[in-house]
Formats: sequence, C-alpha cells, structure tokens
Amino acid sequence: MPLDQIHISLPSQRLIGLSAGALVCDYPVSTALNGAGERDGSGCTPRGRHRIRARIGAGQPEGAVFIGRRPTGEVWSPAMAAQYPARDWILSRILWLCGEEPGFNRGGAQDSQRRYIYLHGTPDDQPMGVALSHGCIRLRNHDILSLFELTPAGCRVDIHEQTIESLLPPMNQTE
Repeated sequence: MPLDQIHISLPSQRLIGLSAGALVCDYPVSTALNGAGERDGSGCTPRGRHRIRARIGAGQPEGAVFIGRRPTGEVWSPAMAAQYPARDWILSRILWLCGEEPGFNRGGAQDSQRRYIYLHGTPDDQPMGVALSHGCIRLRNHDILSLFELTPAGCRVDIHEQTIESLLPPMNQTE
C-alpha cells in the first residue's frame, strides 16, 4: 500500500511512513550535522511541510552512485570510498523534496528544492541515528530501496523537531 505521509524526526533521527493513518515503515536516518535550518548554504536540514517532487533511480542497482541526480554507472564499494574520501555519496535512490511553505522552505534563499534536499541512500559503513549529513536525509541502501517502492511522487513529507514518539499514530486500544 503506497504511503500518503512521511514524518522525519530530527531529535530522534528516525523516519516513519504512514498509509491511511497506519504505520507502514520505520527507519533510522541521518540528518544534517549542522542541525535544522532552511537557508541556502547552511548545510542544515529544512523543517516543515514538503512533497516528493521527483523519484530518481528506479531500476538502478543497490549502491548505484549518483552525481547531479544522474547515475554514473558505478556501484559504491569500499575501494571507491578510499579513492574519493571527500565525496558525499548519494546512492541507490533519490526522493527529491519540494518545500510547501512559501517564505519558509519554498522560494528565495530557503527553497528546499533549489537546495537539492533529498532522501537518499548512503554507504552502509555510515552511522544511522546520528546527524552527519550536509542537509539531506540519509538512509541505509536497503531502507531507501524499500521506501522508494512505497512512496509516490507528491507524497507529503513533514520534517519535525519533535520526537518520533509524538508523531506515531495512536495504537489500537482494547478494553
């Protein structure tokens, strides 16, 4: 069942995906080392309401390397990492975000889309649950592959400064 909403918690470093209010997926992530913020050049993860603008990489292998949203034909390996130690690896799939809040994360010097803010795969040797990215939301390669299959273009994505527990749907309670 396709997701209709994704929530990302900056303090919890987790992503949850919902369909019709039901929890479908829950993944650890890595957001920006520089924290939350919307300004271009800040290296921060933008907050607020977004949509998936584009889904990039369908059919590419796990670990496919992307530069400028285009696959290079390479597949990440530890040897590649050693050869290019300064590269910020964008792997496997890209879900490109578009801000939905004019003046906050859309338009001007704080436009999430023009900042190239993505949900994307990262090398499996990178820690999850720790803020280390340059602004994007990083996921394990197998997690971004699963999320990509569940997520249609246009899916709502909310990036919060609340804990994940406050974002989870209420559990069915029995008497």
